[in-house]
Amino acid sequence: MATSAQSDVIEVSGADTLSERAAILVEQDIIAGNLPPGARLGIVDLARRYGIGATPLREGLSRLVSRGLIIGIGQRGFRVADVSREDLSDITRMRTVVEMEALRLAIRHGDDAWEAGILGALHQMRRHIERTGNEFREGAPDFDRLHKAFHTALLATCGSKRLLAAHSDLYDQAYRYRRVMMRGFDSGKKFVADHQLLADRVLARNVEPARAMLKAHLRSTLYLVYPTGKRK
Repeated sequence: MATSAQSDVIEVSGADTLSERAAILVEQDIIAGNLPPGARLGIVDLARRYGIGATPLREGLSRLVSRGLIIGIGQRGFRVADVSREDLSDITRMRTVVEMEALRLAIRHGDDAWEAGILGALHQMRRHIERTGNEFREGAPDFDRLHKAFHTALLATCGSKRLLAAHSDLYDQAYRYRRVMMRGFDSGKKFVADHQLLADRVLARNVEPARAMLKAHLRSTLYLVYPTGKRK
C-alpha cells in the first residue's frame, strides 16, 4: 500500500523543480497533521521520506519559512511552526484585510460566470456533505479543497493575482486550526446554511454588508478554536 507521502508524489510530479516538489510535499504533510506542530524537520529523514536530495529539500523548506509553516532555527535546521491563539489571530487578521479588499473588487467586477462559480462551488460542498454525512467534521483534505474552492470563488474576479495568492497561502496556514474548528459543527446542514447565507449576501452585491459577513465568517474559526478568547 502506498504511503501518504508516496501518494502525494503522484499529485506533484509535474512540479517544475525538485525544490518546488519538496516544498509541496512537506506543506501537504504539515497541513494534514502528518508533521505535527513543533516537530523537528531532519534533512536526512525527509530526504528518505520523499526521495529527494538534501539540497533541493533545504531550498524547499526555506520557501515554507516565508509562508509561516516552518521556523528556521539557525544552523540547526528547521521545525514545524507551533500553533497558538496568537498565531491564529494573526492569520485571521491578515485574511480579513486581504479578503475584504478582494471581495470588494470581485463584487465590482464580477459577471454571470463569477456568480455561477460561487453557486457551483457551494453545490459541490453541499453534495459532498450529503454523500459523506458528518465525516466533513474531520476536516479531511478532500473536503477542505471544496471549502477552499468556495472561498476562492467569492474572490475570483478581484483582478489581483497577488491578493488571490495571499488568500491561498493564508487559507492553507489556517488549515491546522480549521480541522479543530470543524468539530464544533453539529451537522452539515448548519455548515452549508452558513455558507449559503454568505453566498447570498455576496451575490446581492451589497458591498458593505457582504464584507461585514465575510469578516465575521473568517473570525469564527478563532472563536471556535479558542472559545475563551476575548472578542475585539
